[in-house]
Amino acid sequence: MRGGIGWYVHHQGAGHLDRARRVAASLSRPCTLIGTFHGRDPGHPADLVLDLPDDRPIGHGDPGFGGVDGEAERPLALHYAPLNHPGLRARTARIAAWAARTNPALLVVDVSVEVALFARLLSLPTLVVRLAGRRDDPPHLEAFRAASGLIAPFPEALEDPATPDWVRAKTVYAGLLAARAAPSAAPEDGRIVVLLGSGGAPRPLADLAAAARAVPERAWHVLGTVEGEGPVPDNLHLHGFVADVLVRLAPASLVVGACGDGTLAAVAGAAKRFLCLPEPRAFGEQALKAEALARLGAAVVHEGRHDGWPAPDAWPDLVSRALALDPTPLARLADPDAIPRTAAAIEAAAARLEARG
Repeated sequence: MRGGIGWYVHHQGAGHLDRARRVAASLSRPCTLIGTFHGRDPGHPADLVLDLPDDRPIGHGDPGFGGVDGEAERPLALHYAPLNHPGLRARTARIAAWAARTNPALLVVDVSVEVALFARLLSLPTLVVRLAGRRDDPPHLEAFRAASGLIAPFPEALEDPATPDWVRAKTVYAGLLAARAAPSAAPEDGRIVVLLGSGGAPRPLADLAAAARAVPERAWHVLGTVEGEGPVPDNLHLHGFVADVLVRLAPASLVVGACGDGTLAAVAGAAKRFLCLPEPRAFGEQALKAEALARLGAAVVHEGRHDGWPAPDAWPDLVSRALALDPTPLARLADPDAIPRTAAAIEAAAARLEARG
């Protein structure tokens, strides 16, 4: 009898859930989404959702999750292991109960060193999602070692040159696992579209207004959450959160955004010129991806100030250089078969593990 598949979804940012849903929809086996969804509808059949109690730090007031517990005596193989946390006990108990009840073929872990190692203790094979960046610290390497395979949600062309050979050998390079823009007959009209992802802090209105004033000959359209109040230049248009991001990219002559997986997938899929502003992330995730894009001639990259956002006087030169890009190198990174190809790799791994017994 074929077992089902579990998919652990980290709750920081929207990209983890988005790619889990898209790949799960291409699997022939039932796939249970496992994670802390904070009351959100994960957009998946209810009988295939395992909602977990929260494991974020208690009493900090900050709804975010840094993944660091500050415990000096934490084992070296773990990133986050607070003591006396009832939510953490309850979530591991639910994962163990689900594994015992359903006898799954494997668990995809996107992402958590602790869940990956806990699954190994449960004798449950894992495919661990390996994000970009310099992840050569002991916890990551032990999770990679314990996994039956690794999935990189980026093309091999964006691989960090320092990644160990044995890690590369275990890796399926899935590519950019996101929806692709449908072909559009709409011509580019010179506008600049700013994509603000959900994984970081909202962008202050003052920053956007300064950018628009610095390049007044272009219309600026901002998709995502903006904070603060103040005067808005006539060429700056704030749309807030929108569901049709890909449609709104069609008329853009230039896209400005960070180097998160969702943003990169959207821009590459739409074959747009890209001004990349990598944000600070653990393990240099965005910075190292941005370096690879620059090497490929796929983006103009700017790393400025503490958060990557350019100073007002830097915008004219950055926009001019980015508009001169050939969008082809970035478009080549968007594989239209990435999602079905990844689903097929997961199915093959499940079958192989079951045959092994």
